[in-house]
This record gives sequence, C-alpha cells and structure tokens, in this order.
Amino acid sequence: MEILWANANKEFTGREVADQLPHYAYTTVTTVLNRLSKKGAVRRRMEQNTTRFWAVASQESRAAMAMRAALEESGDVVGTLAKFVQSMSEDELGALRTALSRSNQ
Repeated sequence: MEILWANANKEFTGREVADQLPHYAYTTVTTVLNRLSKKGAVRRRMEQNTTRFWAVASQESRAAMAMRAALEESGDVVGTLAKFVQSMSEDELGALRTALSRSNQ
C-alpha cells in the first residue's frame, strides 16, 4: 500500500509494484493487490491484458477509517479515547490540538 499511497495519482501494474519489492515474488505481490481490491482498499481495471491498480483512499483516510472502526468496536468511546490520549507524546497532543481547532473553524 505504501507504494500506491506514495503515488496517489498513478496507476500501477502488478509488475511495477513487484519491481519495487524485490524480496517478494511477482505472484505474491499480485495476489496481495487482488485481495486488497476485493477488500475495497485498492481499485483495479483491465487495460488490454494488463491489470492496473491504485489506492482508493489516502493513507491518512485509511488510518482515520481504522481509528473510527476501533472506536466503534470498543463499546466505550470515551474510555478508549482517554486511553489513547494518555498514550500520546507531547508532539502528538499538539497535533491533535491543531486538528481539533481546525475542525471547529
């Protein structure tokens, strides 16, 4: 996913992704890309005999969706958020404050 996220406006063939991951076999890379497509994280389209892949959402959007899902699964949103905030560094707390102030504008 990092390769697709880093080039958000580009479509990749399985070969192009595999070439950037030399420790993995081409078939493994294409299998993962196809599975990610079935899960909705990646889109794909056929162009002649070539399948092209691209990320559906940015890395930030995917992380936000995962955070939202974790909150919903927790059963205690306030408690979960409190534990999460307690685990944050000062820099992360500053970033959270900035994000909150921007969302209130």
